[in-house]
Amino acid sequence: MEKLIVTGEVQLTGNIRISGAKNATLPIMAATLLCSGVSVLHDVPHLSDIKAMQDILELLGAKITRDGSAVIIDTSGVSKQEIPEHLMREMRASVFLMGPLLGKFRKVRVSYPGGCAIGPRPIDLHIKALEKLGAKICESFGYIEAEAGQLTGAEIHFDFPSVGATENAMMAAVLAKGTSVIRNAAREPEIIDLQDFLNKMGAKIRGAGTDTIRIDGVQKLYPTEHIIMPDRIQAGTFLIAGAITRGDIAVENIQPEYLFSVTNKLEELGATIATSTDSIRIKAGELRGGDIKTLPFPGFPTDLQAPILSLLTVAKGTSIVTETIFENRFKHVDELTRMGARIKVEGRTAIIRGVPRMTGAVVAAPDLRAGGALVLAALAAQGVSEIEQVYHIDRGYEQLELKLQSLGARIIRSK
Repeated sequence: MEKLIVTGEVQLTGNIRISGAKNATLPIMAATLLCSGVSVLHDVPHLSDIKAMQDILELLGAKITRDGSAVIIDTSGVSKQEIPEHLMREMRASVFLMGPLLGKFRKVRVSYPGGCAIGPRPIDLHIKALEKLGAKICESFGYIEAEAGQLTGAEIHFDFPSVGATENAMMAAVLAKGTSVIRNAAREPEIIDLQDFLNKMGAKIRGAGTDTIRIDGVQKLYPTEHIIMPDRIQAGTFLIAGAITRGDIAVENIQPEYLFSVTNKLEELGATIATSTDSIRIKAGELRGGDIKTLPFPGFPTDLQAPILSLLTVAKGTSIVTETIFENRFKHVDELTRMGARIKVEGRTAIIRGVPRMTGAVVAAPDLRAGGALVLAALAAQGVSEIEQVYHIDRGYEQLELKLQSLGARIIRSK
C-alpha cells in the first residue's frame, strides 16, 4: 500500500489555495436526488469519499461526469431507493441519502453506515427526525427501512446539535407538506451551504447557521448550479502546518470568520495572525502550550483536535486537550509517542508535555484527521518519517503532499 515519506525540519513558506469542502460537498451531492435533471457543482475536491458518494449515486441511476473541479450530476434516471451494504460501509456520509430519497420517493432502504472508527456515532437522531416528519421506520438484519405516504411538517428538537441529523432533516422536510422547525440545530457553516443550494433549487429554508431552522415545504425542486464553500478544516490544517514548522504561509480562498476559534487559539499559543477578506497569513516562532476543548461550532472543531495536538507536542510547557464530541479520537497519540511525544490520555483528556523536537518514525494513520496530524508531526520532526495507511488521508485531504511540496515541504508518496 502507498505511504508518505516526510523529511522534517523544513519551514513552510508561500501561499496555498484551499479547495471546496468535503463536508459541504457530500450532503449537497445527496441533495441533487431531490429533483430530476442536471445540476452542476463547482470546486468539488478530488477525494475518495467524494468518489464513494458518486458510486452510490450512479448505482441509484444518476449519470455523473467530471470536468476538472466541476461535477455534473444528471438525476433524470434515478429510480432505485436501496443502497447496497458494501457502499454504505465505505463512508459515514452515506447516511445523508436517507432524507433525500425519502423526500423524493417516500421510501428508502439502507444498511448502517461505516466511516472512521473515532467513536460511536449513532444515527438515532436521524431516525427520530424522519419519524417526526411522518416516516415509519423498521430496523432489522442490519438494515433500516423508511417509508412515508406523505411527509408532513413537524417540530423537531435535537438532544444534541448533530450536523448530519440537521442536514438529513432539512433534506427530508423540503418536500414535506407544511412547515417544519428544527430546534437545537447544528450551526456549522456547511449547513448554510446546504441551505443555499436547496434554496437555489426552489426550497424555502431560513435560519441555517443558527440553532433554529424553519423549512416551508414546496411541491417540487429544480436542478441548479452551485459553488461549494471552501474547506475550513483543510484551511485549519494548513494554518497549523505553518505554525508547527515555524513557517510563514498564507491560506487563500477561505472564509476567515469560520476559523476564528482556530486563529484565536493559534494566537494564544504564540503565532502571529493577519486576516484579510478571503485569506489568513500565519507566522510562528517559538510556541507555548495551552488548553483546548472541542465543541460544536462556533467552538474549536473536533476535526482539528488531532492536528493541533501535534502542534502542542513541540510547544513549550504543558497543554491539556479535552475532546467532547467523539470518545475515541486520541488514536493518534500512540503514533505520536513513537515519534518522541510525551502524552498521557485520561478518558477524554490528553495531557501533553512539550518536547524540544520529535524524531522521525514509521507510523500509521488510524483515521482521516489523525493521518493529517501525523503528517504535521513529521514535518516538524528531526529525520525521516514514513506514514502508512494513507488511504485514510485521501478521504479528506486533496493532493496533500503536492500542496505541501508547493510550500517547500520534503514529502513524497511511495509504494
